[in-house]
Amino acid sequence: MRKNFWFTVACLVCGALLASMGMVVPQAQAETYNFTYSTFFPPTHIQTKVPQAWAKEIEELSSGRIKIKIFTGGSLTPAPQIYDGVVKGISDFGSSVLAYSPGRFPIMEAVDNPLGYRNAYIATKVINELYNKFQPQEMSDVHICYLFAHGPGLLHTVNKPVRKLEDIQGLKIRSTGTSQLIVRAYGAAPVAMSQGETYDALRKNIVDGTLVPMEALEGFKQGEVLKYTTLTYSSAYTQGFFVAMNLKKWNSLPPDLQQIITDVSKKYANITAKAWEDSDESGREFVEKLGHEFIELSDEESAKFKEAVKPVFDTYIKNANAKGVDGEAVFKAVQEMVEEFSK
Repeated sequence: MRKNFWFTVACLVCGALLASMGMVVPQAQAETYNFTYSTFFPPTHIQTKVPQAWAKEIEELSSGRIKIKIFTGGSLTPAPQIYDGVVKGISDFGSSVLAYSPGRFPIMEAVDNPLGYRNAYIATKVINELYNKFQPQEMSDVHICYLFAHGPGLLHTVNKPVRKLEDIQGLKIRSTGTSQLIVRAYGAAPVAMSQGETYDALRKNIVDGTLVPMEALEGFKQGEVLKYTTLTYSSAYTQGFFVAMNLKKWNSLPPDLQQIITDVSKKYANITAKAWEDSDESGREFVEKLGHEFIELSDEESAKFKEAVKPVFDTYIKNANAKGVDGEAVFKAVQEMVEEFSK
């Protein structure tokens, strides 16, 4: 008993001496993860502020174990290269437009068809429903955090107002992915370029107009040079966006941190859709102050625009089939989703 007592005292004394000498072995601390996030949106754009809020919420819920630094304006990887950048680990996270990689996502491209989208909520609901229904292998090389889509893509021009379908014939219109097919179906000439290049192209009359949602009028300042918007809602398209994480980095995370990213991401699809809606309205207000003209189509002209884009659907189905996808089944599913969510 006495021997045990003196042994305990000796241990305590040794412990105190080691502590005073700074030799106590520290307890293991939870690993922290510093990640990068690439986006092409400029620093002031609402679609930069949304992922900043997303990243902050993840950091707070993980007690600082996950920190995400966002690189804006394509400074880490240009818009068309962001998806590949995530796959290769150039960035840990990335967000961009699926249409910037034409032909790579044959199932998800179905969302971009000109199905007369009325708002970003419908478009975002459709893209997530499509992903959940088909679980496309085309995106299996990354971890998808969430998907979203912008509000109605409409026609905007610099010098020539488009009041009827014939007015667009021969104009050069900036477009990407499926929207290039829409421009061609209208009878105009599509010119491929990213949003970041469009302002100067419009200002220098390299292109006569652009096919984009109204948010770009303010978010990319294109409303400073565009003078007309034709409200082509009957043939309005959308474009799908991804927020993806490098698969190796995702698999390296412990389950509790994976769950935090999953839980936060789940609600950010709707938050992002609301941001699109708000920015569409803000874009409209921005150009109204500049004397911008909004052109309402007559019912007859609206029907003409809707009829004109039908070959785009056939092209999608044909291209998807060529990629080994049942294009007709996927297109029909998207068409039904748009109708259902529009009610």
